[in-house]
Amino acid sequence: MGGTRLGQAGTQVAIAGGAPVLPKDLTARSWIVADAESGDVLAAHNAHWRLPPASTMKMLFADTVLPRFPKATVHKVAPTDLAGMGSGSSLVGIKEGESYTVHDLWLGVFLRSGNDAVHVLSAMNGGVTETVRQMNEHAEELQALDTHVVSPDGYDAPRQVSSAYDLTLFARSGLQKADFREYCSTVTAKFPGETRKNKKGKTTRGTFEIQNTNRLLSGDYDISQYPGIAGVKNGNTTNAGATFTGVAERNGKVLLVTVMNPEKTDHNEVYKETAALLDWGFQAAGKVTPVGELVAPKNTAQASAQPGANPSSSEGSGQAGGAGDVSAKPVAGAVTEDGSGGMWIALAVAGGLLVLLAGGGYLVNRRWPLPDLVRRRR
Repeated sequence: MGGTRLGQAGTQVAIAGGAPVLPKDLTARSWIVADAESGDVLAAHNAHWRLPPASTMKMLFADTVLPRFPKATVHKVAPTDLAGMGSGSSLVGIKEGESYTVHDLWLGVFLRSGNDAVHVLSAMNGGVTETVRQMNEHAEELQALDTHVVSPDGYDAPRQVSSAYDLTLFARSGLQKADFREYCSTVTAKFPGETRKNKKGKTTRGTFEIQNTNRLLSGDYDISQYPGIAGVKNGNTTNAGATFTGVAERNGKVLLVTVMNPEKTDHNEVYKETAALLDWGFQAAGKVTPVGELVAPKNTAQASAQPGANPSSSEGSGQAGGAGDVSAKPVAGAVTEDGSGGMWIALAVAGGLLVLLAGGGYLVNRRWPLPDLVRRRR
């Protein structure tokens, strides 16, 4: 998929005059730098290597399941909903017997990479087995042929694999959905706690704050928020190592970068290598010959090939309902606007604001590249 060079091992890049050389300290087993709008792959390294994806697999989970439930839907968690989670799973803190909105659960998936939230949503969706079937079917529709899903949360499992190329396809597809963009760009939010009785016997339920574990979005003691960052998803397991897919905008250019399993074990190394590749991509855009492309989904090619097909049409988001009891906080300084349920939908960038407006449905938008990418300058 995407061209012959992307199927070759090693680094693939075609630097022309005036283009910067690639960063010299990259240690990831696999990575890719692509233009989010045109789909051009600017450079790649072992792009189709099949590797454990860790929680970056949650991008495919969200792209598959998110359109199926209105965000205001309330679900009471049964013990069976949380069964089968792997030992040491990342959790947002969902409790049996408590009720959560779908909006709550997606915040848990994206911000805290909560496997408990994934399992509850999977239970609502007909169970883990059915959800895995749908994810594999959707991966095939997206032409992500390196991917085999075994666990919807990305937890290490035999034969569960993806690739830097496929993860980038998942991000590009997901970013066409308004709710996906909202959740992956949210830095902090309030999440429902346990229901308790106070000394007077009155039942109360508080909240606690959760923060996005994407360090290019939230920052950390050894790394700053990346200028122009707007999502997407990180992961880390024993077999996968650290994995990450990010999207960022600068000077009218929108790039997607995926990095898988850096050999260097420094703190936040996956983010540091991603930042280096983003910096390179923004400098190299227009100065390198693409070495491949991000392919369109099957249904897009079929629709455009049909006589009378309208390539600008898109599927509806399928989302409804309001904000529930959770207050999500977009990136500081972001402009906001009412989305399908009146929620804040914003992607913040440090050198300008990137807002992707129209949502896509389960079959994704039929127009490529990303159809409604609007930039707002300061």
